[in-house]
Amino acid sequence: MRARPLLALLAALASGAAGCTSEDARGSAPAAAPRASDQGAAAAAPAAVAAAPAGDPARGERLVAELQCNRCHDGTGQAPAARDAHCVQCHQDIAAGRFQAPAAAMKRWNENLVQLRDVPSLAAAGDRLRRDWIRAFLLSPHDVRPRLHATMPRLAIGPEQASDIAAYLTRDRREERERPSAPLEGASAARGRELYEAKGCGTCHAFSGAAGVTAVAPVKGMERETRAAIALAPDLRHARDRMEPADLVAWVLDPAAIKPGTPMPQVPMSPAEARDIAAFVTTAARSPRAPASAPERLPLLSRRVTYAEVDRRVFRVTCRHCHSEPDYALGDGGPGNTGGFGFKPRGLNLATYEGIAAGYVDDQGERRSVFSRGPDGAPRLVAALLARQAEEAGRADPAVRGMPLGLPAVGPEEIQLVESWIAQGRPQ
Repeated sequence: MRARPLLALLAALASGAAGCTSEDARGSAPAAAPRASDQGAAAAAPAAVAAAPAGDPARGERLVAELQCNRCHDGTGQAPAARDAHCVQCHQDIAAGRFQAPAAAMKRWNENLVQLRDVPSLAAAGDRLRRDWIRAFLLSPHDVRPRLHATMPRLAIGPEQASDIAAYLTRDRREERERPSAPLEGASAARGRELYEAKGCGTCHAFSGAAGVTAVAPVKGMERETRAAIALAPDLRHARDRMEPADLVAWVLDPAAIKPGTPMPQVPMSPAEARDIAAFVTTAARSPRAPASAPERLPLLSRRVTYAEVDRRVFRVTCRHCHSEPDYALGDGGPGNTGGFGFKPRGLNLATYEGIAAGYVDDQGERRSVFSRGPDGAPRLVAALLARQAEEAGRADPAVRGMPLGLPAVGPEEIQLVESWIAQGRPQ
């Protein structure tokens, strides 16, 4: 399991991309797109998501506020979140040395702050992303940006709410910008592949499933802008589903004209070259994704396991900032305790032995134990950890939200440790 700083879990909610690795809202892979001919690609492959209700932007605006999207994302149309409630800003302040904390703690946190300092802005979403894709992604998040550690969390919303949010985020689409009806007419995917390589697109972007595409290793010690561009670069496997062909051409030509402040650089090219690259990206054959599976569940340990070991290896590195008291979390105590991101306050404090023993508050306001066993016999705490592994394998359980929310699943050895500790009577 990778080490994470104290504040990592909140930052995990910052990514625009989460948990499941399914290709669409139903967890099934989209059909492979046809190859573009060398003579020209008249149109890109159709979106892999089904048409959805238009949604209500006004309701979507209220939902964006209720879900506190501004705690992670800029460009929401909402006022910025308070400094101590802005997950990504917190990490950025730590990285820049602006965070008010002891020097030793700052040094320890910065040793792990590698991929948790960036999050995509939602500005100009309507000029970049298909509304139906946004809706499907909100309902079944998957890993869009493979070089970001954190992913988009699985929020507690349904299809109608997802449609409303998508309608709000795409409300300002600039229809006055000329969008040709056949943006890839005369484009050559073969030339596009050559240009993709020549212009170094693989330095930032993965293109999983596309055979023979060169991936260039990022340079160490890069400028912050370059690092952010690489971290936020989407896997181009999803481009044909996320973007209209005309929008993709405009984006490749001049990203900052669409989304001011974007870390994606403007690479010199002609409109014809932009069309060729878009033709390659949107029509290149992609191999199917290999089926994902959750790790094998390990047997209980026979040796003694104490709270101190579980706390050091699991609770302290993954759980405490979302599930602790405000004085420890240096904020509001985290959404897992005091509520947030659309989730009810659960009063679950994992920062102390006594807090864990006190359990959580259910929907009826009653205290419940995190050690009570579910239908499959797993303690509730263990079930949440296992559910995150299942989410990453594309099998989200609507009845159990996987934890840690928006972070890579806890490894099988760590789950084995927690389960063994519980089975031994939770010794201190």
